[in-house]
Amino acid sequence: MAQVTVKQFAETVGIPIERLLSQLGDAGLPTKAADDNINDQEKLQLLTHLRQSHGKSNTDVAAGDPSKITLQRKTHSEIRVPGSQGKTKTVNVEVRKKRTFVKRPSRAEEERQQQEEKNRLEAAQREAEAMLARQQEEAARQAAVEAEKAAKATEATKDSKPVKPEAKANEAIASERTAPASSSPKTSEKTERSERDRSDRPRSQGKPAPKTQGSHAHSNKDNPAPKDAKDSREPRESKDAKESKPPRESRDNRDSRAPSPAAKKPEKTEATPAAAPAAAKRAPKPVTTRLLDEEDDDIAALGDKKLNKGVRPKKTTTTPRAAGGKVGAGAAKDSKAASPRERDDRGNKFDRQEVQGGGRNRKRTRRAKPVEQQHGFTKPTAPIVREVALPETITVGDLAQKMSVKAAEVIKTMMTMGVMVTINQVIDQETASIVVEEMGHKAKLLNENALEDELAKSHSHDGEQHPRAPVVTIMGHVDHGKTSLLDYIRTAKVVESEAGGITQHIGAYHVELERGSICFLDTPGHEAFTAMRARGAKATDLVILVVAADDGVMPQTLEAIQHAKAAKVPIVVAVNKIDKPGADPERIRQELAGKEVVPEEWGGDTMFVNVSAKTGQGIDNLLEAILLQAEVLELSTTVDGPARGVVIESRLDKGRGAVATLLVQQGTLRKGDILLAGQVFGRVRAMLNEVGKPVESAGPSIPVEVLGLSDIPSAGDEAVVVPDERKAREIALFRQGKFRDVKLARQQAAKLENVFSQMEAGGTANLNIVLKADVNGSVEALADALRKLSNSEVRVNIIASGVGAITESDVNLAVASGAILMGFNVRADSSARRMIEEENVDLHYYSIIFEAINEVKQALSGMLAPEIREEIIGLAEVRDVFRSPKFGAIAGCLVVDGTVKRNNPIRVLRDNVVIYEGELESLRRFKDDVAEVKAGTECGIGVKNYNDVKVGDQIEVYQRTSIARTI
Repeated sequence: MAQVTVKQFAETVGIPIERLLSQLGDAGLPTKAADDNINDQEKLQLLTHLRQSHGKSNTDVAAGDPSKITLQRKTHSEIRVPGSQGKTKTVNVEVRKKRTFVKRPSRAEEERQQQEEKNRLEAAQREAEAMLARQQEEAARQAAVEAEKAAKATEATKDSKPVKPEAKANEAIASERTAPASSSPKTSEKTERSERDRSDRPRSQGKPAPKTQGSHAHSNKDNPAPKDAKDSREPRESKDAKESKPPRESRDNRDSRAPSPAAKKPEKTEATPAAAPAAAKRAPKPVTTRLLDEEDDDIAALGDKKLNKGVRPKKTTTTPRAAGGKVGAGAAKDSKAASPRERDDRGNKFDRQEVQGGGRNRKRTRRAKPVEQQHGFTKPTAPIVREVALPETITVGDLAQKMSVKAAEVIKTMMTMGVMVTINQVIDQETASIVVEEMGHKAKLLNENALEDELAKSHSHDGEQHPRAPVVTIMGHVDHGKTSLLDYIRTAKVVESEAGGITQHIGAYHVELERGSICFLDTPGHEAFTAMRARGAKATDLVILVVAADDGVMPQTLEAIQHAKAAKVPIVVAVNKIDKPGADPERIRQELAGKEVVPEEWGGDTMFVNVSAKTGQGIDNLLEAILLQAEVLELSTTVDGPARGVVIESRLDKGRGAVATLLVQQGTLRKGDILLAGQVFGRVRAMLNEVGKPVESAGPSIPVEVLGLSDIPSAGDEAVVVPDERKAREIALFRQGKFRDVKLARQQAAKLENVFSQMEAGGTANLNIVLKADVNGSVEALADALRKLSNSEVRVNIIASGVGAITESDVNLAVASGAILMGFNVRADSSARRMIEEENVDLHYYSIIFEAINEVKQALSGMLAPEIREEIIGLAEVRDVFRSPKFGAIAGCLVVDGTVKRNNPIRVLRDNVVIYEGELESLRRFKDDVAEVKAGTECGIGVKNYNDVKVGDQIEVYQRTSIARTI
């Protein structure tokens, strides 16, 4: 085919010449003009580019291979659905599935396409640069022509009538601003016609010069309505184009208008934000142009991206409004038909300003130029480094929250470090610090007891000190009359409610007297309640040591003295039962003096009072001694502020839940406070005094029962009031985790000890017990007493212990571990009893502690291996040896001592050395078998499986006896 020009090829194809030139540039061909030739190879390259831009591959079409394959599949099935009248009907179901597979281009094809794209971009860049250069040259030429015309028009006007200087400036600005930015001939004609109209009608937007009637009529004559209807749209479009155009475009437009000397000063005034308002109002809107061909948008964008000076031209706008703000009928019609955005852009009364205008100097309102709203926030560029506080253990989710990142980021970082974790997995402090430093933050290692220290600091407030009632603990040996003494003081009958007449629970009581109030703590005297007595001594201010005058100093009496000295509290000795005939108070004083408890009358510092809990003798003297000792101690504490106390006892009530007996030591405990007691917490729902009446608050030295805790606290735990529930839960969980770690470590150590002990002793017998009691103190005392029964051969293993009734889970645990169930002052519920009968579990109920201990002791005694004792019952001396065809060697013996019995084990001694152990096979006297032979009688003895008997040997006969052992 012969070569044709680009213009002819465009006419053949039927597209504009500008679009064809743009497509040739996109295809990577060299820049061509309209009169340049185009050959077949360039046409083929253009065709290939157009096919690829529309998603087609030239190579695939040539090869005949499809670029994508679509698979469709239909499946038919039937389902049965119930009808309205109970009948079922069949519904046909058709399922259509469609899947498309796309053939991806090869790597070589991709590289080729990338190279073609790069060449296309470079060609487009060169084309954009050339086009921008042509536009700038054309704009400079048009600006020079218009400036020359404006100068001639100004001289002609100067000859006809005088004009103010500001009108000249406005005329120069208008002539400079209306220079066309496009090389289109049609646009240039419109622009020239608009400039002629402006030169005939100079005006000012600030304070316009007075106009004659003739000039006004001439203006209306030269601007008919139909023409203004077309041109009135242009100022609004020009204004929108100016506002939407970036500052870079404005700079380019100013550069393109640089040849005009008269326009430099107004341009500077318009660009400066602090210019005078009048000058800003005088500046007319610039006239912008826009290419009509939408295909050149890519070229403009490429020029803007590569050269930072590309311009996207706008549609050409020309004739501005007429003088005085009046427009023709066509403009009014067009303004009514404006878009909704233009109508909504009119503003309100707050953003309008008054300006002077019009032929008759009347006021009118015009919308001020909207101020661009910009926020003051700037995106931070520097990385944020946080200080992350790390406890001993932390979950991955909590660590991510502390660093203000997503948990997935933390997991991803740990995966790169070679650790696979989940969001709820707990990691240690060292691993967490490595992760924090890896993610660019700073790790702050918290102390193990940081929460405890913070809690202690929050309660270390110094308030006004007020005197408080003394806390008195009554201690002594079992059955010495401690509770009876307190019973007489309280005028109540507490002893009758205790099983066996002995105290098995620690009790707190508040007694009001004439001279003041006293808080009594009654502790058990049994040896199993050592820990309970120690808690009473720690929480007390004064110890009353009760000693029976007819019994003397006993082991628990000495233990009470040790507890009081360890707690560093004074002792008041109450010598009880002085009304009995055998009472000897002086002997009690002598025995206690030997234990470093010296009476005051003997030069010591301990007060002794003789009392009788039965007759009431000396009770007043005892109370007087208690109050006197309290005055000497000068007991005081803060009444206001959060409460702090100690848990005396705790139990599980079936109707009320966890109930804790709390002794307030500092502050005031009120209903509704958040209480933290050891590892449990909760809101105080109700408080009861020692007689069961509800109270709203409790001050220092007042014992109360608290309801509302989440679980049963341990007896002896410290109870404090915290400000919020979140803090209480955090500290409680921390304590639970710490207790769990200690418990696991203790169990592991116990397992290792058991392994070594079993290796040494060959195994021990275990008695597994599941223990339930009514209060926490009883569980602790009974479990400790049972564990003390263990020895090297038998061992008591407390599988589980708790407070409350025996439940089904306790029975399941006993069945699984082969344990016995023990209930101390509790019973099994209905479901547990049914399971106990089904599984035949050994269940024991107790109300008195020493009965439970004795029965367990008997069970352990039965598990002990019996003791085997050997007893020599006879001794025979060999005098001669005979041979028997049936038994072999027969020893003719003389019984020297005791009795020789058949089938008993024997030992053969030679020179008083045991050479054989066996048993008698034959015992005869004068050829007759006999059962036994007494001393001084001859007999024949046949030793089983032994024929090496010699004259002079001794045969020792003995028997084994089993003796049962006890613990």
